[in-house]
Amino acid sequence: MKNGVIECSVCHSKLGLSPTARAVSRAYDRHRSKMSSKTRALNILLVVGDCILIGLQPILVYMSKVDGKFNFSPVSVNFLTEAAKVLFAIIMLLFQARRQKVGEKSILSPSTILQAARSNYLLAVPAFLYAINNYLKFIMQLYFNPATVKMLSNSKVLVIALLLKFIMRRKFSIMQWEALALLLIGITVNQLRSLPEGTTGLGLPVATGAYMCTLLFVTVPSLASVYNEYALKSQFETSIYLQNLFLYGYGAFFNFVAILIMTIFKGADGLNILQGHSRATMLLVFNNAAQGILSSFFFKYADTILKKYSSTVATIFTGLASAALFGHTLTINFILGISIVFISMHQFFSSLSKPKDQTNNGTVEMLDIQPNHRPKESSFINMAAGATEDKKMSRKQSWNEHII
Repeated sequence: MKNGVIECSVCHSKLGLSPTARAVSRAYDRHRSKMSSKTRALNILLVVGDCILIGLQPILVYMSKVDGKFNFSPVSVNFLTEAAKVLFAIIMLLFQARRQKVGEKSILSPSTILQAARSNYLLAVPAFLYAINNYLKFIMQLYFNPATVKMLSNSKVLVIALLLKFIMRRKFSIMQWEALALLLIGITVNQLRSLPEGTTGLGLPVATGAYMCTLLFVTVPSLASVYNEYALKSQFETSIYLQNLFLYGYGAFFNFVAILIMTIFKGADGLNILQGHSRATMLLVFNNAAQGILSSFFFKYADTILKKYSSTVATIFTGLASAALFGHTLTINFILGISIVFISMHQFFSSLSKPKDQTNNGTVEMLDIQPNHRPKESSFINMAAGATEDKKMSRKQSWNEHII
């Protein structure tokens, strides 16, 4: 650090202080092409792990059904999942506390936790939205087979892109918007087949109920993902495990409230969260917990678009596995849809499709780092290249307007 300015270790740009979350988000897009080999390796590991876990999820949900129904409460699975993630966060915090240097303020001290809780109160919003979305996942399994559920979930990327543009001011090129349009076309091609006939337990036609759930299934988690990325990156100096503790703690609370509400209608049996569970449901709990933990690393150290696009890769695994295990037919529509989706993914991440201003070398804007902040976590701040450039441009425009 020289004169309050830190130099980026990747592109040697200057690092300013005190950015906004939106500036960091936009700066990440510009700096993405200059990421270090460690960051690229992390992204690859995140994508591979995400593909495996997301690909297994709808299969485990399908295996958990008995005669087309769930013998357990989906809310209980969500609560157990959040409890497992809270336990993981606590264990990782204990390991992190043991690795702290002598003289550093303990990350487990009451004052540190209280201060972090006040700074990360926004995590309650995505936790609430995720609680709703986790229940919707089970509802969707009653309408569609696992491969179709995965294809529908991929349409979230377009909603996420719109939310990123308006909430976090992220820029996308025309080619990237075209890639997102191709993604929707691929999903539509896969869905060019008739929906199951009949009615649901709610008395609604299957088509109507399916489309209503699909609308919620796409919009709710999209908003949750974007807001989660905003909340995590806006408090980048806070340990991710401490942020996860708050996020999962909120999630466990909301799901426990849902269990209490169900108890009012079903009686005392609603408090038996283990009722109707099997080995498949326990595997589902651990899978969902691992998927949620991995997602937090995506949102803090990568971005939401990469997270959702990695889910498209899991579609192939889901389709092949559901065909092998449950006899679901892989239609020509599914194969064509998958092909279009992968063309879309290649086009979106191609170097030729990046916005023009992402190729410019900017300066890097840093979040405030506490003296006891871990060096390993601070290395990920390199993603914020170009944020100061945004501030300088806005100031220049304001000065020109003042002169005029």
